[in-house]
Parts: sequence; structure tokens; C-alpha cells
Amino acid sequence: MNPLASPSRRLLLASAAATALLWGCSKTETPAPAAPEPAAPAAATAPGLPARIVIGLDDNFPPMGFRDDKNQLVGFDIDLAREAGKRLGIEVEFKPIDWNAKEAELSGKRVDVLWNGLTITEERKKNIAFTAPYMQNHQIVVVKADAAIKAKADLAGKVVGVQDGSSAVEAIEKDAATAQSFKQLKKYGDNVTALMDLSAGRVDAVVLDEVVGRYYSAKKPGEYAVLDEHFGTEDYGVGLRQDDAALRTRLDEVLTAMKGDGSGARIAEQWFGKNILK
Repeated sequence: MNPLASPSRRLLLASAAATALLWGCSKTETPAPAAPEPAAPAAATAPGLPARIVIGLDDNFPPMGFRDDKNQLVGFDIDLAREAGKRLGIEVEFKPIDWNAKEAELSGKRVDVLWNGLTITEERKKNIAFTAPYMQNHQIVVVKADAAIKAKADLAGKVVGVQDGSSAVEAIEKDAATAQSFKQLKKYGDNVTALMDLSAGRVDAVVLDEVVGRYYSAKKPGEYAVLDEHFGTEDYGVGLRQDDAALRTRLDEVLTAMKGDGSGARIAEQWFGKNILK
């Protein structure tokens, strides 16, 4: 005999079914967790653009590009370039170069881009294609805080330091009268060494980019002073080869977008305490 056919067995099953029905109606179901949002895909490389570019820089040019205490490349231009590359879907590699040979590095295709506080000048435009300016800078004069030098005229008979190959050299040469009054224009491989010699008294003043001078002055309060007079205003741009028109156009578009959406300002504020983008 089938046990399911017995009255007692049928009663037991009916009772169990009723209990299950009551439990199912009375409990509150917890909704399943929502599926996580899919990660945004990396930007696809735009047609006509390389999948990877090598960015040439001076790795001793804080706060634009330099090595931290862990020997990692960091800086304002480093962060700006990484964000631009991400938006373009281009892998970026940073390559320290002899900044005095930057045009040869670019034309020889050992680097694809120069992006490290590169001043736009008419002379450089003959060999370099520039993006629109993204930042404005001055060539300032830094002296020791206790120096008697208060104006450019006081540099007469003094030894003035400058980074070889930098736009400070051109800025000084444009002011021929002041330049001819120097006892010596002493050229260095980098601004850091020039400022060290200023502290040691081996030079009387250093002419350099405002972003660098004020960065170091802030790190050593009371040691340096910046003159009110300077050697001119200049614009920074990204330098490319003349035939890389598509990349230059897209970089201009991306930099404009970064200025508009606030991402460029956030990077600037991290390094300068204010938005210095042009």
C-alpha cells in the first residue's frame, strides 16, 4: 500500500504545506544586493593617434617634474600629462633627458613630446609645434634674503646664475643693458645647483622660472627673497614635432576640457595652492 494514501500521512502533509504557506506569506524578503556598476572602460585611442608616447622632461625641475625621496617621478606637469593621456587612451612614458638638447631629442624621435615647463618662443617655434599655452610664467630674480640687491640695476658687477638651455638665458639676453652689466653669467646644468651656489655665496643672484623659484623659496622661508622686477612674462606649452598635427590638436582639446571641468584646477591647487592654469 502506498503510504501517501493513508489518512494520517495525508493529514501530516497538509499541515506541513499550510505551515510553509503561512511562513512564506509572513516573512519580509530582503532584496538582493544591486549588481555593481560596471567599471568605465578606458578611453579608446582616437584614430590617427599613437598608442603610446614618450614624454621628455628635465627630472630636476620641481614642482613641474622631479624625483621624490623614493626616486619616483612626480610633479605638476607629470600629473597633467597622465590625466591627458588617460583621456586620450594613450599610454605615457616619462623619459628624463638633457634639457639643453631637448630639440635634438624631439627631432631624433627619442621622445615624442616635450612637457616640462617648456616656454613658447618664436625661436623655438621654428623647430617645435606648440599646443596653446596652458600656463603663464615669469623669469624672476632670486637673491639671498639679506642681500643688498633690491632691483635689476643692483645686479651690475654681480655674478648671476642661470640654468643652461633654459628660457631664462633668452630672457636675460633680451635685456642687453642689464646683461652687459653683470660681472659674469654663470650657467648650470639645473636650477637646484644654481640655488645651492646662491646659498653658499658663489653667485649673487639666480634668474629662473617663477614656479621653481617660489617653490624653493617657500621650502626655505627666510633664506631667499624675490625681486619685484623680473625678466619678462612667458607662456608654457607642450612641444611636439611639426608633423604630429593630429596629436597636437587632440592635446589642445583635452587641455581645454580639463580647464573647463575643473580637473586641471585641482591638479594645480595640489602643487601651487591655487589655480595657475591659463
